[in-house]
Amino acid sequence: MNENVTDDVWSAQDTSPDAIEAALRELLRQRHAEDATFVPARVLNLVVIVDRDWRGEIENRLEQVGRYHPSRTIVCAVDPRRTTLDAWVTMSAEGGKSPGELCVGHERVELELGPKHLARLDTIIDPLVVTDLATLLWSPHGHPEAVDSLIALAQVVLLDSVDEPELRLALERVTELANKAYVVDLAWLRSTPWRERVAATFDPKPWREELRRISAVKARHHPESGVAGVLFFGWLASRLGWQPGSLLDTGGVLHGKASSRRQEVALRLEPDPRQSVRGLAGVSIETASGMSISLDRAPGGLRATRRTHDGRESQWTLLGASRGEGGILGEGVRQALLRDPTYRPALDAARAMVA
Repeated sequence: MNENVTDDVWSAQDTSPDAIEAALRELLRQRHAEDATFVPARVLNLVVIVDRDWRGEIENRLEQVGRYHPSRTIVCAVDPRRTTLDAWVTMSAEGGKSPGELCVGHERVELELGPKHLARLDTIIDPLVVTDLATLLWSPHGHPEAVDSLIALAQVVLLDSVDEPELRLALERVTELANKAYVVDLAWLRSTPWRERVAATFDPKPWREELRRISAVKARHHPESGVAGVLFFGWLASRLGWQPGSLLDTGGVLHGKASSRRQEVALRLEPDPRQSVRGLAGVSIETASGMSISLDRAPGGLRATRRTHDGRESQWTLLGASRGEGGILGEGVRQALLRDPTYRPALDAARAMVA
């Protein structure tokens, strides 16, 4: 345990939002009175809705976000047997031991509540978020009624579109939320290294013309991550001006076409049973002139293979392409304060492919 971290704790059973908010203010007052160097972090609110029995797993993931830790975290643990509201408030302070060093505080509110609270969860959470800060909402175990209740309070919704097993329903739900708030999709963030490497491959001037000649794109994915592949197709379509066509399901393999200005582009998306982690397993892009580039997940990074139209082939490994689930979640929290202009066009194109 870090010796420079100290905690103040308050708890109550069968309590109210007003009492919890008063406790937060009192803990802040006490900290300021005890230490003139104390400064509460004021960057981001994070509201997390979890099933009580799986709270530990989510808390472990949150501990891995590192320096992207939110200022005030509010965890709502849903217990199907509960009818009352219990609460714990923890104020952690770190630093302030050296002359001139600030003591930075982070606040954590843990609520145990029942299903009856979810439809009006906004009345509980509204007094507890720090006003004038962006609020990020994350509900990894579903509870759409709670998300709908809080959407007016949250500027950003964090989700993982692979959690919805039905591809079409996943894209419809994400689109619905994206019409109300800015969406950070972990499925999209997992594909960032793949998109960056593809863009970098075609960035040199001698290769840029090949973008106009792309004739086929294939992608392999974790069996539960088909949405990652469709979003990858959507990204290419939206950036290159393709007209997306429908993807047809033939025994679990999706295939279809998109139309570019020069030719049709064949699309193929298939699950890879060998893939053990969520996301893409491999992508390949072919052009009408005979050039191809493929990326495949490999130990330590992505293995890249490029073949030119005259048959010359080169291979190399792109190190550190995967950040792991902890790194992905940390990036998701960071993205709450940023804006990615490429996600929504990719989402719209992907949805057109599976409509």
